Amino acid sequence: MATLYDLLGVHENATADEIKRAYRKAAMRWHPDRNAGREDAARAAFQEIKDAYAILSDASQRQIYDAVFAEQMRGWESTRQQAEREQAEREAAARAAAEAAYAEMVALAMRFAEESYNRDVVFGVLIGHDCEVQQAAQIADSVLALHASRQAAVAPAASVAEVSQEPATASATGDAHPHKAFANPIGTLWYQFLSGLRL
Repeated sequence: MATLYDLLGVHENATADEIKRAYRKAAMRWHPDRNAGREDAARAAFQEIKDAYAILSDASQRQIYDAVFAEQMRGWESTRQQAEREQAEREAAARAAAEAAYAEMVALAMRFAEESYNRDVVFGVLIGHDCEVQQAAQIADSVLALHASRQAAVAPAASVAEVSQEPATASATGDAHPHKAFANPIGTLWYQFLSGLRL
């Protein structure tokens, strides 16, 4: 909001002489006789300048104006700060709600992935729970990839356990290379798949 000082183009600590000079300059600029073709706008601006000078050129009126304006400014500042605090609280609450909803969708997707449902089913379940399409696709892809990597990590370990429980099998069959029993084509395929994801 423009102040009386703004109308005259002076700062709030301007001296009486500075206010007088600024008034004369502004009055000449906005005098209706000097603004042919836009007399109405010039007349309104000229009147505002006269009113501003009438108050600021009188020491007692200027003092009252400064006190009232300062009080208004404090009120506006307090209102602005309160509005900013409320806005920040609303934004924080919205972020927390969004994070909670996202975590809930991830947990839901993980549950279905662990039950061996495919990506389309997981995606459909998320959509059915009002998850936004793009986010549902991202969650489904991420969760299925994570689940697949876990399965791939478990499969070789299971193969090692099976081989360690049957040490005589290799020797009984005359296999000269017992380590070949660790070969796991499924695990190898998962490893290649996951390596491709990381590239």
